[in-house]
Amino acid sequence: MATSSTANANKDGLLVQIASYNTNLQGILGLPQDLVDWLAPTLQVSKFLSGGARAPDIVAVGFQELLPLHLGLAGLSKAVLDNRNALILSQIEAHAPNKERYSLVAKIANVGIALLVYARDDGVARGVTDVQTAWTGCGPGYMGNKGAVGIRFRVASAAAGEDSGTGTASEGGGETFTFVNCHLTAHDHKLKQRLDDYRHIVSTLLFPSGSESQGPSTLYDTSHLFVFGDMNFRVDLPASHPLSALVKTSHFSEAISLESSREELKEFDQLTVEKNKGSVFVGLHEGEFWKFKCSYKYKVGEVDQYSVRRVPSWTDRILYATHKDTSSQPAIKNLLYTSVPSYTTSDHKPVISLLLLPPPDTASKIIPQGSLYHRHTTQFPIPTPP
Repeated sequence: MATSSTANANKDGLLVQIASYNTNLQGILGLPQDLVDWLAPTLQVSKFLSGGARAPDIVAVGFQELLPLHLGLAGLSKAVLDNRNALILSQIEAHAPNKERYSLVAKIANVGIALLVYARDDGVARGVTDVQTAWTGCGPGYMGNKGAVGIRFRVASAAAGEDSGTGTASEGGGETFTFVNCHLTAHDHKLKQRLDDYRHIVSTLLFPSGSESQGPSTLYDTSHLFVFGDMNFRVDLPASHPLSALVKTSHFSEAISLESSREELKEFDQLTVEKNKGSVFVGLHEGEFWKFKCSYKYKVGEVDQYSVRRVPSWTDRILYATHKDTSSQPAIKNLLYTSVPSYTTSDHKPVISLLLLPPPDTASKIIPQGSLYHRHTTQFPIPTPP
C-alpha cells in the first residue's frame, strides 16, 4: 500500500528544496539566525500542490566560505559541519507543515565548501542507497578554497513515488540524484578562470561507477543533476548603459528595485551570456533569477544596501537538469527561486529554490545514469584534467 507521501510523489513528482549561502567566513560563529526565512517561502509555495501543504522530499543545503582557508586546512570543517547539521535538521523538522521527520543522507566539506542533503523519513529516505561523496579543488595549488563538493545517491523506485503495490523498494531500480555545490574564482575580470574552474570540476569531480570496466563517472552521469553555489559570475555592463554610472553608488539598489530593470540587466549577466554560448553549465536550466535583486555585494549588516566596492551581481545561483529534459524544455518545474534579504552577516544573500521533479518513469525502474552525460558531452566534450 502506498503512503500519502509516495502517492503525492507519484502524482506530482518529488519536491526538492535547495539552499545556498556564502557565509563570508562566518561559519565558525554559527548561523546568524534560525532558518525560518529559508523554509517559510517554500512551505507557502507547497500549498499550491495537490494534497495541500507538502514538505520537500529532499533538502540540500550548500555553504561557501564557511571557514577561512587556514582553519579549514587545520581540520575544523568537521566540527562546524556537525553543528550545522544539528541546527538544520532541527529547523527543517520544526517548520515542516505536517511534522515530517528527516534523515541526513550525507554531508561533505572541503575547506570552506560544504554540502548537506536530507530526505523525508516517510518517503525518499526509505529507498536511499548507493550514497557517494566527492570533492575537487580549484585555484592556486588546488587546495580547495575554490572548487566543488558533491553528493550522489540512488532512490529505489517505490520510495521515489512509483507504487510497486508492496510499498517496498525494488532492488536495482530507481533514479540517481547528484548534488554539486561550487565556489568559483572571484572578481569581475576573471571570467576565463571561472570557465576553467567549471571545466575542471566536470572533469575531476568523479564518482565510482559501480563497474571497474567503466571507470569513474562525472557529475553528468545521473538521472537528476543540481549544481549550485557561489558561481561568482558578474554583471558586465557596457559603459554606454544608463545604469553603468550607478553600479558603484548608493543609488543602484533603488535603480534595480523594479523587476523590469533587473530583467534588462540580466542580458549582461556573464553566466547567462556564457551559458548561451555553450561555454559553461551545458544542458542545465535555471529559474528567473532576475526576479530577485542581485545577491552580492552587500554592506555587512544591511538588508538592502550594496557595497560601492563591487558591481552588484547575481553570483549565487541554482541550476538543474533531468534525464527527461528536451533540448528546448526543462522537465523540472521551478516553483520558487529567490534570495533571503534578512540575512545580514555576509556580503552575500542566501538563495533558495523549490523544484518539482517529473513523476518517475513507470515503464522502466532503472533510469540510464548516462543519459545526461551522453547527451551533452557529444557536442561539448569533457576536457582532460590539467
